[in-house]
Amino acid sequence: MSRSASSRANRRGEPPPSPEPLPAPALDSHTHLDIVLGERPADGEHGEWASEAAVDAEIAAAEAVGIPRLVQVGVDVASSRWSADLAARHPNVLAAVALHPNEAGEGRATDDALAEIDRLAALPRVRAVGETGLDRFRTGPEGWAAQEASFRAHIGIAKERGLALVIHDRDAHEEILRVLEDEGAPEHTVFHCFSGDAVFAKACVERGYVLSFAGTLTFGNAGYLREAAALTPVGQLLVETDAPFLTPVPYRGRPNASRLVPHTVRALAEVTGTDLTELCSALTATAERVFGPWS
Repeated sequence: MSRSASSRANRRGEPPPSPEPLPAPALDSHTHLDIVLGERPADGEHGEWASEAAVDAEIAAAEAVGIPRLVQVGVDVASSRWSADLAARHPNVLAAVALHPNEAGEGRATDDALAEIDRLAALPRVRAVGETGLDRFRTGPEGWAAQEASFRAHIGIAKERGLALVIHDRDAHEEILRVLEDEGAPEHTVFHCFSGDAVFAKACVERGYVLSFAGTLTFGNAGYLREAAALTPVGQLLVETDAPFLTPVPYRGRPNASRLVPHTVRALAEVTGTDLTELCSALTATAERVFGPWS
């Protein structure tokens, strides 16, 4: 999710209380702790990053409910640096770095910015390039060419560095597949906050992509997502928050946090007909296959 929505999210109050812990460890494959806890604007001129103590407390709260592994995701140069720094100091966290498609659509995917993303991608605890991709909802046609050029550049970085690619896809399913086929997808490609129907899920599964489901899976009007998840092999599933966005039922509308992942994991177990403990183990195995070991 882009920073343009972060201030709105932070005004919604504190995240809900933690749920019952999972019976086995799972993970949050996509979170924005900097936005959850108070991020600095992209220009870096005003505001402060969240304190280390606040970040550590949030990570500990997730671990207490069975979420000991997090992937912290950057959306611009500043947040990508912060994500890499957090992963370097915290054993529970790996990082993904990128320029968000909306950033690219606004002309911020400059040569210098992309070079910095490439530099960060070489760091040992940066394990993915993303979130990158295409967004036809927030960015108008005037920004689409810049988005696609940035997406292609990020694919190249992921392949050159041997990293996973984390895709933001909003109202751009066929365009995403076209670019991936043109460029050749990295070995590990993750559709963050999967938003397609069963037909699109089948196309992604056939290509070997991993589908990551967020709290939207629990929404009453998201039957199409549950159909998509039901046909996805367990070994191609991940789960995420996209915190502080997309909070699962029963707390939809309040800020999300990694400690709320168990709600989505339980919903995914029900949808797929998988034993909850087995699903947690499968999610962890897939995450380590895609992102590498946390330790």
